[in-house]
Amino acid sequence: MHNTNTKKKLLCFGSSDFNNSFDELKEYLNFNLTFTQDLNLEILDENISILLIDNLVLKNDKTLKTLKMLKIPKLLFAEANFKDPCECSARMDLPLKFSDLNIILNEILTKKKFNDNSSINIKDYILDKNEKKLKKNNTFIVITEKEIQLLELLFKNDQSLTKKDILKTVWKYAEDADTHTVETHIYRLRKKILNKFKDENFIINDKKGYLI
Repeated sequence: MHNTNTKKKLLCFGSSDFNNSFDELKEYLNFNLTFTQDLNLEILDENISILLIDNLVLKNDKTLKTLKMLKIPKLLFAEANFKDPCECSARMDLPLKFSDLNIILNEILTKKKFNDNSSINIKDYILDKNEKKLKKNNTFIVITEKEIQLLELLFKNDQSLTKKDILKTVWKYAEDADTHTVETHIYRLRKKILNKFKDENFIINDKKGYLI
């Protein structure tokens, strides 16, 4: 028997027939299900892992606009020839093959976890650890693994970090590293950011050290 406290929460958004079908299936799924026929931002919370969408609700322009705003992974259920107007994360063709449902839901969650772990929002930028890029709008710079570790460290700390703090965490007191190594890396990274984004204040230094 599954522990319901550990199950991910799914929101079924569709017609009464669509929602009733999933209500009948919920005891066979490894997830907690909630249901709605009227999608609005007030019913959504950060605990919802996947939005299950009935294609019949996609005829409303207001609904489409709301769906496109949502960053929650979306799984569309539709006939094979139905064109997805809201660019869902995945789809399942109707009639539904129940044996594939848990597999696809878990695949969506795995992909979401990977994406969440591979990118960080820092100020107006996105640090993409997978592609090794710092992005802003449609522009990016390529960064090194050490620069990624440096940015993550600064981002996770609210207070300034000294060169020795950075050296200890990022370089693990490597034999060929000293505080000059930290200075050099930060200088090079700042220069790349300035040249591409014209941003002089991405990495700030004060009397105590460096911060973002």
